[in-house]
Amino acid sequence: MASVFEEVIDDLAEEHRALERVLDRLAPSVFEKATHAIGWAVRDQVAHLAHFDEAAALAITDAEALREHFRRPENGEPAYLERARTLAHGDLLEWWRTASSNLRAALESLDPAARIPWAGPPMSGVSHVTARLMETWSHGLDVVDVAGVERPDTDRLRHVAFLGVRTRPYSYQTRNLEPSRVPVRVSLTAPSGATWELGDDTNENVVRGSATDFCRVVTQRRHIADTSLEVIGEAAREWMGIAQAFAGPPGAGRQPGEFPREAKR
Repeated sequence: MASVFEEVIDDLAEEHRALERVLDRLAPSVFEKATHAIGWAVRDQVAHLAHFDEAAALAITDAEALREHFRRPENGEPAYLERARTLAHGDLLEWWRTASSNLRAALESLDPAARIPWAGPPMSGVSHVTARLMETWSHGLDVVDVAGVERPDTDRLRHVAFLGVRTRPYSYQTRNLEPSRVPVRVSLTAPSGATWELGDDTNENVVRGSATDFCRVVTQRRHIADTSLEVIGEAAREWMGIAQAFAGPPGAGRQPGEFPREAKR
């Protein structure tokens, strides 16, 4: 039986392949199409993934080089997006393909017990890979939301859902708020129809609904008002209003009504 670490590596590879199938179908003009992330086109979403897959591989192979990478102004967001905007769409795709492939190659030698340096505190090997899967899925969603290409969700979302629950305290900390200690249970229906029970054993504060909706909210790709999630209890409502599974300062997220409310799944 595969370990959790082996499973998440395999699922990252599958998530890369799912996004590649989408990107391969896009006409060059679609790469210039605006996404729901303000100021970002489809090409910027791809550039972001390529840039951070490169950094994630560097974190595994050369920790000092990674620290230098984060210190250099040319590796800041404005600079790497500007560089990417000069690339033909084929060259941009090749950058992302090479970066994602090199990351997977670096993971082959990674000790699951190692602590991986990053912009914030060091992470476990599982957390490092899970974060890359979450980013691939969520930035891929930004692409499919405007590109008119389907990318059906799978039970690989369990990794994103787990990260969404685990980062509940961080959602408060990144806003300089005291994390809530009130137990919250998360009950999700997976794309396969399975039920995932996460979080705490309580009926007083509950988030219930599809894994797709939950993962879209915790990655700030949907406002909760545009989902069919059922949220019970003050602590659960408070969390869902600020949930953030990704590192960095509080994101702007999406506005209510930005997407049609989907049917309850």
